[in-house]
Amino acid sequence: MLHALSRHADRAAKGFLLGFAATAAAFTGIQLNAQAIAGHNSNAPVDYAANRIELQDRQNRVVLSGNVVIEQAGLTLNAARTLVNYSDAGTLRIQRIMATGGVTVSRGNERARGDSAVYDFNRRIITMAGNVRLNRGSDTLNGGRLVIDLRTGVSSVDGSASGSSSVEGVDARESGGRVTGTFSVPDSE
Repeated sequence: MLHALSRHADRAAKGFLLGFAATAAAFTGIQLNAQAIAGHNSNAPVDYAANRIELQDRQNRVVLSGNVVIEQAGLTLNAARTLVNYSDAGTLRIQRIMATGGVTVSRGNERARGDSAVYDFNRRIITMAGNVRLNRGSDTLNGGRLVIDLRTGVSSVDGSASGSSSVEGVDARESGGRVTGTFSVPDSE
C-alpha cells in the first residue's frame, strides 16, 4: 500500500512538474514572440487607406474614416475611424494615431483587439483599451487595457482600462477588473 501511494505521489509530482514546464515554455514562447516586436521600425513609412480622408491642416491632423487600414513595417492597424496628429516643421512627422471602432493591431501571428487605441510615435508605445483581447498563436489574454512597448517588445495587460497609459473615453468597469486567458499546453506522452 505504501509503495502504491509512493508511485501515485511520484506520478502526481511528475505531472505537476510537466505542467509547470509546459506553462513556463508557453510564457517563454510569448516572451520570444514579444521580442520580435521590439525590432519594429517606428520610423518606417506609414501607408494608409480609408473610405474617406479629411485633412484638417490648421489643426495638423488627418481624419481617416470607414474601413481604415494603416500599415507600417509589417504592423497593421484596422479601425472604423482614426485621427492622425502630425507636426509640420518643414517635413511632416506623425506624432500620434488615435483609433476607435473595433480596433485591431496585428503583426505576424500576434493580434490585439480593443474598442480604442493610441499609437504614440514619440514614445513608441501602442495602448489599447476596452474589451481588449491579445492572441499569440492559440494563446489568449483578455483585459481592460493592453500596452505594447515597441522598443522593448514587452506587452502588458491590465484588468482595468485606467492607468497612466490609458486611452481616454473608456470605462474601467468594462473588463470587470480582471485579466483572464488561456495558454496552450503541448501534449505530453
